[in-house]
Amino acid sequence: MDAEQIAEGRARWQQRYDAAHKSDRDFTTLSGTEVEPLYGPTEADSRFERIGWPGEYPFTRGIHPTGYRGKPWTIRQFAGFGNAQQTNERYKMILGEGGGGLSVAFDMPTLMGRDSDDPRALGEVGHCGVAIDSAADMQVLFDGIDLAGTTTSMTISGPAVPVFCMYVVAAERQGADTAALNGTLQTDIFKEYIAQKEWIYPPEPHLKLIGDLMEYVDANIPAYKPLSVSGYHIREAGSTAVQELAFTLADGFGYVELGKSRGLDVDRFAPGLSFFFDAHIDFFEEIAKLRAARRIWARWMRDVYGAKTDRAQWLRFHTQTAGVSLTAQQPDNNIVRTAVEAMAAVLGGTNSLHTNALDEVLALPSEKAAQIALRTQQVIAEETGVLNVADPLGGSWYVEALTDRMEAEAEKIFARITELGGDGTIGSGLLRGIEEGWFIGEIADSAFAYQVALEKGDKRVVGVNTLTGDVGDDLEILRVSHEVELQQRDLVASRRAARDQHAVDEAIGRMVAAAENDQNTVPAMLDAVRAEATLGEICNAFKPLWGEYREPARF
Repeated sequence: MDAEQIAEGRARWQQRYDAAHKSDRDFTTLSGTEVEPLYGPTEADSRFERIGWPGEYPFTRGIHPTGYRGKPWTIRQFAGFGNAQQTNERYKMILGEGGGGLSVAFDMPTLMGRDSDDPRALGEVGHCGVAIDSAADMQVLFDGIDLAGTTTSMTISGPAVPVFCMYVVAAERQGADTAALNGTLQTDIFKEYIAQKEWIYPPEPHLKLIGDLMEYVDANIPAYKPLSVSGYHIREAGSTAVQELAFTLADGFGYVELGKSRGLDVDRFAPGLSFFFDAHIDFFEEIAKLRAARRIWARWMRDVYGAKTDRAQWLRFHTQTAGVSLTAQQPDNNIVRTAVEAMAAVLGGTNSLHTNALDEVLALPSEKAAQIALRTQQVIAEETGVLNVADPLGGSWYVEALTDRMEAEAEKIFARITELGGDGTIGSGLLRGIEEGWFIGEIADSAFAYQVALEKGDKRVVGVNTLTGDVGDDLEILRVSHEVELQQRDLVASRRAARDQHAVDEAIGRMVAAAENDQNTVPAMLDAVRAEATLGEICNAFKPLWGEYREPARF
């Protein structure tokens, strides 16, 4: 890009920056030095077409011209344990201490679409998240929290659609205007087959439900984000940074193809797609990954899928610090790891962030550990000066080289996925790769290579294979009482006894009939939820039609 083009680009950026809202706060250094909101080249730079200006295609430097001067990232702490009442108390603590949004962690039975009194739920109720069996639980979960005024993220995929319906019904019971709800639902079933393994049905029925949800939200709740495409679980399963980047964006392309196959307008539904990335411990690699993700997504949305508006080309994403990087040995070191990872996410331009607690390698976070995790973000936001300048590492020879390399390696993986499908679409390649175990094999190879390097000492982890001396005290961890499960089972039974069973059966019957006739299942599912049908009852109703998925054995 020559000097004249550079000057024209800066003028465009300045015009957008001047017109945008900025926070009323001090944007000087700790010593009082004034800093510019953006730094960039003043003369010709051959790299700059790929780098660009904040708020302008290809969005390498961020989707907003103001960076964090306009709006800091949302502090969205992930939380859930025990029953809905206990988690509600934790949510109120997070919001009261300055959290900007909520992110719901569900327990394993809920993640698998099972009720708390299902025999397969024994011993798991409330242990890795909150137990949600029906809309009544969702009401308790958000009691005293204005759903119309609070953005809420829910991390669940297999039974995402019925859980979404419970969220909507809870908002209705608050008297909220459900058309104005704003939040994010994970719903990403591709990554379940690739990494996390929390599915119910084979892939095609799950995609049917996701398509129904996309249609319903597009028509009725336009601000809501029905899909948060998750790379986090892919990385936690052992992938490399490039695999996380490529597999995640490929999943996103698959959902774009799904939306287009439903006749939806890409410029209308694409802004409802968001992403969820891992921030691992290799500081610069993570920053480069996030910058490359924005650039790749914008180019594919424009050039492959025909998106014309900036909003449809934007990649908006939440980031969580790397749970897999936490160590049981010397757990206080996890505070440092989390702070470094959080800073990488911020310098990579994340739109919202969760910071892990120091004790999450052992249990769900204690209240004290959760507060430290929250304060980690607040210290970064309030004390480090990272809000002052948009993409402060933009133009760094190292960061730009890493960003370019990430992009090039991801493109090779996209080509391989497309080749797997055989028909030129990413979606077919995803399904074929899942069927053949290609994704699982690629991640397993990467995880094995890292473990070998760790055991040989080539990769070092403080407190694990180097500097292992420890003078720390025993850590007090959160323990979920068995009484939670017993109480939740009794609660489910009492609700079943008190409801109108005919209304439940009739709504579930209409829901299954809609699936059989390839109609949208969401309206009937909402009616079933309003009648207090349970999560397990709704999910089980489809099994005679669709069956259950069993992962093939592979050797």
